[in-house]
Amino acid sequence: MRQLKVFVVDDHRLMLDAIRVSLEHEDDISVVGDADSGEKLLPLIGQTGPDVVLLDVRMPGMDGLTVLEQIRERYPSVAVVMLSGIDDPALVRAALERGAAAFVLKHVDPRDLAAAVRQVFGGSIFRPLDLVESVKQSAFEDAGLSNRELSILEVLETGASNQEIAKRLFLAEQTVKFHLTNIYRKLGVSTRTEAVHC
Repeated sequence: MRQLKVFVVDDHRLMLDAIRVSLEHEDDISVVGDADSGEKLLPLIGQTGPDVVLLDVRMPGMDGLTVLEQIRERYPSVAVVMLSGIDDPALVRAALERGAAAFVLKHVDPRDLAAAVRQVFGGSIFRPLDLVESVKQSAFEDAGLSNRELSILEVLETGASNQEIAKRLFLAEQTVKFHLTNIYRKLGVSTRTEAVHC
């Protein structure tokens, strides 16, 4: 089985080392290099030939979104997973619009990071804040649902349990329960079924 080649970019050495240790436990993933800035990354992509780049959003000098645009332009076959410590829907949207294959929060369970890498390499795009179809979306927005609540509601519609929702959206199960309580309150319902059929 061919190993997935991953390159990691983050301006914090601790983060670089933690990601490397996490991924190198996986038999099918090989970390082929790391860099602490976007400027250093671009020439190294040509040398190391990664399948996936894990790229920090906020870095000094060239920020992650600028680096993302350059990777998409120069190395269109390389999948880019954006990493961020900030759960900002506008930032997620900006990254996905610029061609990121995934957006992963840094407090993700390390085991789920490897799953996200495999997923994007397999060609599926992980969009944690994709929203429900536009008509339904505007009705839910009128009810005052946040983007995070909308994304939870979208997964809820698939019949997923709280644990499955948490895993799919890289959240703690307790966080999902908290959001569900708010969703029920805002929609004026008391069960999952009623929330889905609003």
